[in-house]
Amino acid sequence: MGMTIIEKILARAGGLDAVSPGDFVVVNVDTVVMTDLAFKPTAREILRLADPARVVVVFDHNVPASDRMSAAAHAAGRDFVRRFGIERFHDVGPRQGISHVVVADEAYALPGTVVTCSDSHTCALGFMNCAARGAGAPELVYAAATGKTWFRVGETVRYDLHGVMRPGVSAKDVFLHIAGTFGDHTNQNVEFGGPALADLNLNARRTLTTMGAELSAEFVTFEPDAALIEHVRARNPAPFTPVWPDSDARYAARRRLDLDAIEPLVARPDAVIKNTAPLAEAAGEPIHQAFIGSCSNGTLDDIADAARVVRGRQVAPGVRFLVTPGSSAILRAASAAGYVQTLLDAGAVVTPATCGACFGGHMGVLGPGEICVTSSTRNFKGRMGDPSARIYMASSATVAASAIAGRVASAAGDTEASA
Repeated sequence: MGMTIIEKILARAGGLDAVSPGDFVVVNVDTVVMTDLAFKPTAREILRLADPARVVVVFDHNVPASDRMSAAAHAAGRDFVRRFGIERFHDVGPRQGISHVVVADEAYALPGTVVTCSDSHTCALGFMNCAARGAGAPELVYAAATGKTWFRVGETVRYDLHGVMRPGVSAKDVFLHIAGTFGDHTNQNVEFGGPALADLNLNARRTLTTMGAELSAEFVTFEPDAALIEHVRARNPAPFTPVWPDSDARYAARRRLDLDAIEPLVARPDAVIKNTAPLAEAAGEPIHQAFIGSCSNGTLDDIADAARVVRGRQVAPGVRFLVTPGSSAILRAASAAGYVQTLLDAGAVVTPATCGACFGGHMGVLGPGEICVTSSTRNFKGRMGDPSARIYMASSATVAASAIAGRVASAAGDTEASA
């Protein structure tokens, strides 16, 4: 029997002819990504690196430094970079961004390779046709120091994409459909492919792989195509080998996903698994905050969608509308395109690139009893601040429309918001 994409990548990285679900595989790690959290005063000190050229350091969670501890972590990280001569370093400034965004946009994550990082949303990088997975702090230190790690090979669920998303439907809605219809994918890998791949741009694919963490998936990846290969070759001269599944690959399930049948959806507060509903069922819920950003939805497309929705309108009184680009490069592109000015004119606050509000760190923490609608990665209790706050999850267009309406609302039209 043949292998899936992830099985083929892990077999290569482990020096094996083949792997099967249930196998434990020791693999060579091609790229180790370290964020500012790796350098907290309580973090383990790394005394040696297997290969500094395989390490990427990106400050993203508390950027700019939000308190004394995060400032100390940044200082320790800069010293680490100097000590080991790490060249792929993204400090606060013009090359900074959320780690998964930076690593993908710089094409540090090459197709067919293994990437690890301590952040749970490392599966975001799977749209680059690589095996990317989060690791605990001790495992990350081990990978950086030895160049190796290990994984248990899980079964794979395959999604064959067909059709084209209707106007007003985004990749976030596709994820919410998967989460609501099929539930969690614990201990499983997710593989995307199919005839609709060519009509799904890299940002949409990024959203789907990032949100795989909320399915409890191990690895999430896409088949490669010309768009991805061109993206990588334009940014990284290193050789790479794209990986497709074998024609007789073994899947735990193979599901057809008709994109043109999906409608705008929302996840109700506290969970996404089996907790999604058509947008109309949540419409009307008053909100205090609307947030667009994170590694899943801080893309230029998300910001463009938000600007389109709010152009010529005003954020509702009493609502805080926060927009956080995924990187400084995205912020510059959004500014050049006029999106930032449109958002500012509407009353939004555009922040530097950071994980910030998404993980309840800074620049958008929720207070007791507040209600937020977000296009970020998680909506469980306490994720963005006080545990009594309630978080709805939806597409960036829906978030922008809700900011204008002052309540959860559809971007397709809201009578009070349009009045």
